[in-house]
Amino acid sequence: MELRHLRYFVAVAEELNFTRAAEKLRLAQPSLTRQIHNLEEELGVRLLDRTKNQVSLTEEGTSFLVNARRLVALSVESVTAVQRFSRGETGQLNLGYLFKFNFELLPTTLTTFYNKCPEIAVNLFDMSPSEQLRALDAKKIDLAFVGLRPPESNGNLAALSWECVARHDVVVVLPAFHPLAKKSKIYLSDLKLLFFVALSEETHPGSRHWLTSICQEAGFAPRILQDVELESGIMTFVAEGLGVTLAREQIKNLPHHGVVFRPLATTTAKADYWIAWNGDNRSKALSQYIEIIKKTVPV
Repeated sequence: MELRHLRYFVAVAEELNFTRAAEKLRLAQPSLTRQIHNLEEELGVRLLDRTKNQVSLTEEGTSFLVNARRLVALSVESVTAVQRFSRGETGQLNLGYLFKFNFELLPTTLTTFYNKCPEIAVNLFDMSPSEQLRALDAKKIDLAFVGLRPPESNGNLAALSWECVARHDVVVVLPAFHPLAKKSKIYLSDLKLLFFVALSEETHPGSRHWLTSICQEAGFAPRILQDVELESGIMTFVAEGLGVTLAREQIKNLPHHGVVFRPLATTTAKADYWIAWNGDNRSKALSQYIEIIKKTVPV
């Protein structure tokens, strides 16, 4: 007995007419009649009573119809499921991100992704960049919104694939009472003699390298007085007058009592924004989401 025999029987049982069932199945009526006869012979029972003008189910046929419908429905569901899986439309996608620092990219791309792949469950994990990289290494997340890309010498990053998806403007973060706060724009050279507050390499790998690179373009190395683990810590130390810093403009999304933000006079200083994932991750859902990100925010 093959699955098609069950489909043929269900069609005849529902129509109680071989002609209409054959049309529904797009099958010649003699062929349908023969297939039903073969099914009855194989089962050793009569499923249908046939007269010249009427077709009806026998008791055996009525009982068999229940399971036949269930098996046909299960086969359709199985085919649909494997097709969705092949297209990457089932399963789940685990994303690491940094709260309030993923600007409009995360909600915008997720809306598009939900519309395209409604069957996929998306799980979001608020993590520091270093936590995201460790989670990628442990294969606990599929993609990380890392932000700054650490130097290749920083940890085991060789297995990761990277994509720069945005370039952000850089702002100077100053105490509200600082004399430079009166300026509308700040030159990097204005910061040469000041102390800096910087994000820790422990939580934000690559952040000190980025800060140093920008300052070196202006001919000096930043004098870092304090490392902080969280962006909120930057606000606290800057507000207390312990230093200044450079940051991507998205830092404005954080509470910032006692600090002001000023743009740099130079437009060459940027903060590249990177996403990362394991190069051996063959998830089609991941591939689709990465494509959505690329199309949403072209560099």
